[in-house]
Amino acid sequence: MSAQPIETPPPDTYAVTSDNRLGVQVVIDRFALPAPTLVARPDVVHITVANVDDLGQWLYALGGEVRRGVEISGASLWTLYTETPRRLNGSTVRIRVHVPVVSGEEILAEIRAAVSK
Repeated sequence: MSAQPIETPPPDTYAVTSDNRLGVQVVIDRFALPAPTLVARPDVVHITVANVDDLGQWLYALGGEVRRGVEISGASLWTLYTETPRRLNGSTVRIRVHVPVVSGEEILAEIRAAVSK
């Protein structure tokens, strides 16, 4: 009889997605962040917020980098690239917070400063 190494099974995408959703939900509850729409994926959790002030709340709580999309029909999609604080097991969950911004809308200086060039 010979011993064969046991390979660990690949991660279950449903379990990873569920874990990501839970990890982000904990952050939402802890910081009382707006999250009217949450879409969890195995690699990232997407949040869509209603206005740029809500994006500012996420930026203030978690930090990160804001990227502004191309303007089409008078609006562009702004996305905050951030992640959860480090969890007990050392992992983090990547988060993308999206908001449509109408051209000419007033933007807080802190948000403009976080926009990557």
